[in-house]
Amino acid sequence: MPRKFRFGLQSSRAASGEEWAAKARKIEELGFSTLFIPDHFTDQLAPLPALMAAADATKTLRLGTLVLDNDYRHPLVLAKELATLDVLSGGRLEIGLGAGWMVSDYQQSGIPYDAPGVRIGRLEEALKIMKGFFAEGGFSFTGRYYTITGHEGTPKPAQKPHPPFLVGGGGRRVLSLAAREADIVAVNFSLAEGMVNPAVAATGSAAATAEKMGWIRKAAGARFDDLEMQVTVFASVVTDDRQGTAERVAPGFGLAPEEVLESPHVLVGTVDQMVEELQRRREEYGFSYVAFSGDVFEMMAPVVSRLAGT
Repeated sequence: MPRKFRFGLQSSRAASGEEWAAKARKIEELGFSTLFIPDHFTDQLAPLPALMAAADATKTLRLGTLVLDNDYRHPLVLAKELATLDVLSGGRLEIGLGAGWMVSDYQQSGIPYDAPGVRIGRLEEALKIMKGFFAEGGFSFTGRYYTITGHEGTPKPAQKPHPPFLVGGGGRRVLSLAAREADIVAVNFSLAEGMVNPAVAATGSAAATAEKMGWIRKAAGARFDDLEMQVTVFASVVTDDRQGTAERVAPGFGLAPEEVLESPHVLVGTVDQMVEELQRRREEYGFSYVAFSGDVFEMMAPVVSRLAGT
């Protein structure tokens, strides 16, 4: 049996606490499972305070990071903050982590932009440290990048053994790490170039996604069926002119219009067409957890209403 659908909404801006709280309540009311927030030094709210505010404004809405850049925070410090957020929200946190990718963030902050293998190596160690923090009792860790000595993490998170880990990316090494260590695998574009452009967007094609799923399945082995597969839809357009819309957005994706319509990161068409397409993608790739990027929650609410929980 396929996993039941659930939906997230990735948002990051509000002019006031009242506006952010109202947005979170509306997302919850419309049937979305999760409010996600990204992690950049651009014009957006800081993830953890924003998620705490959203938690205070809602009752059941889950709170996710999509995704935190591991290089911006020491994993022990981050684990304490996340455990606190999970306790104070009543166990509603989903921990999205990535190795970092957007080169402008690193340039502006002065944080070293190391080679992808180094960043992914740090992420792998950080996951072990955070799991050690969340576990009962004290722990120590000695790795290439981090050392923890005789620490007992407090508070412990409300969710046991820990909030679900979502690890995302588009390259083989990071997706293989996600397959081995995460609870939720977020399949994304390949972002090795450090910026968004048509060449990067083309790595979100159906063929590229099928290859990524092969990497995940191989690395996961026996635990593959326990993984929840997540994908973010970056372009969502409800329209009767599916083909015409695809032709207009295709240049930005570096793909032919037909390839745009097949990309799991794009959803274009009538509500009926969108429902059918998401069902097909779940069958083909296993994507049961779908996040929509941007403040499109009202536009996508009919799709969520039709599919959430089915």
